[in-house]
Amino acid sequence: MMQPMESDAVGAGAVPLNSRRPILRWVLWGLVALLILGLIVYQSVTFLSQPPQRRGRFLDGGNQPVGAARIRRGDIRLTLRALGAVTPLTTVTVNTQINGLLMQVGFKEGQRVHKGDFLAQIDPRPYQVALEQAQAQLAHDEAVLAQAQMDLTRYQTLSQQMSIPRQTYEDQVWAVKQDQGTVDSDKAQVKAQQLNLTYCRIVAPSDGRVGLRLIDPGNYVQTNSASGIVVLTMLKPTSVEFAVAEDSLPQIMARVRAGAKIPVIAFDRANVTQLATGEFAAVDAQVNATTGTVMLRAQFDNADENLFPSQFVNVVMQLDTLKDVVTVPAAAVQRGAPGTYVYLVNDDNTVSVHPITLGAQDGDLFAVDSGLEPGERVVTDGADRLRDGAKVSIPDIQSATNGAGTGTSRGNGSGRGKGAGKGWTGKGGDWTTRQRRHRQDQEGSQQPAGQQQAQPPP
Repeated sequence: MMQPMESDAVGAGAVPLNSRRPILRWVLWGLVALLILGLIVYQSVTFLSQPPQRRGRFLDGGNQPVGAARIRRGDIRLTLRALGAVTPLTTVTVNTQINGLLMQVGFKEGQRVHKGDFLAQIDPRPYQVALEQAQAQLAHDEAVLAQAQMDLTRYQTLSQQMSIPRQTYEDQVWAVKQDQGTVDSDKAQVKAQQLNLTYCRIVAPSDGRVGLRLIDPGNYVQTNSASGIVVLTMLKPTSVEFAVAEDSLPQIMARVRAGAKIPVIAFDRANVTQLATGEFAAVDAQVNATTGTVMLRAQFDNADENLFPSQFVNVVMQLDTLKDVVTVPAAAVQRGAPGTYVYLVNDDNTVSVHPITLGAQDGDLFAVDSGLEPGERVVTDGADRLRDGAKVSIPDIQSATNGAGTGTSRGNGSGRGKGAGKGWTGKGGDWTTRQRRHRQDQEGSQQPAGQQQAQPPP
């Protein structure tokens, strides 16, 4: 009877098993949360204690790959550039000098003709009839003159014999002169009609090329027609007219007075293809007060007829040449707070900002008035990522030659590496290699500063 009571006493003083399980669960979750929190704090402290790293191909402490060139001496051309238009030396609108029916056209459109070549024929019959009438009138008046001269001879004899009044003789003298004037007028009329017959046959007034026909045979042409029959243009030689600023005149005129022949080169509208080479020919007599420019003319032989009338061209006028001056590539020239400067590559492969004074420019080269000496190296590629004192690496010529493909890596199928590939494939430039290198950069892989190399962009 006592055992159940003891059992009840013990059970009343102890915690039930079902009540302890939630407590243990919460304790375990708390320990896990503390462990995660500790890991987060540890990672944060570790990340903040590490030095910042650069993302990309070049990590801190590595040398920046750049392109460089050596300063040399060379010639710099002093040129004057302008926009111009091809202007033929001769442009003739062939028109008729008489009225009449256009019977025949003796040319083909676009044909080259020479001076005196047959171009068109006007109906000559009306003018042939007029010529015959003038000749007949001339014959009549010449007969009248001859009769008057015979009468004058008789009157002169009778006047000397005092057989007729002297007034009769003097009147006959003036009558002969009147008839002589009539005959002279008739002769002029005959020449006019002969000239009209000549005008019926239209010939080329100069050498050149005829354009499109402006009127067809069978039409009645008149001297007051504005359109004409055809336009004849001289192509060889030809000229280009272009405008330059009035400030350039002293330099141009100095060369002209010195008797120098100034070469002029004509390029196409895109300023890429050279069309012809000629010489400066003439300058206009006055400056345009509205634009402040003066017109110049250059003459070209145009043997291959690359210059076409009214064609738009870019003109390069070579005024002079600077001989044996210090030159720098235009790609190396930077402009900023120090003014005009270059990044000079020092012997320890560091760069320094070096101010320079530039002179004239000739294409991709500048003349250097001061600041550089032949043999020094300057950065020509990659200068936008540099700062004063940065360390750089300059790939040698052999590496640069072997590492360049024959085209772009996309589209045309040329990769970077030892040769040309197709698409993303190619020796040294396939897509798998690029992915691996890109992942290495993303993971922040580091190399010793002296061994880091520039790799092609992904």
